[in-house]
Amino acid sequence: MAKRKTTKDAVKILHGRYIKGKPKRLESLKKEHEALDIAVQIYNIRKQADLSQKQLANLVGTTQSVISRLEDADYSGHSLQMLNRIAGVLHYKVEVRLVPEKPGYAFG
Repeated sequence: MAKRKTTKDAVKILHGRYIKGKPKRLESLKKEHEALDIAVQIYNIRKQADLSQKQLANLVGTTQSVISRLEDADYSGHSLQMLNRIAGVLHYKVEVRLVPEKPGYAFG
């Protein structure tokens, strides 16, 4: 009998146990990664501009608590309008792409 290959990598173990072969959980994980990515980008760009959350909020015309929420990885209410406002005052632009869910699939 062949010896089963094991791993001590906790991420691989948890992925195999809770995500692999479970499309709904995989989709949920993907959305969480997207929210985290947006939060980290806003935070990093704000820090590079040497701005506090309050300073950025004043430039954008919102409150510090809104900026704080946008930088929170658990927040999923990002509006394109607000992202454009933040990007604009920081001299960035927002890019949005629509891609097929399945490779090679196109409606029509």
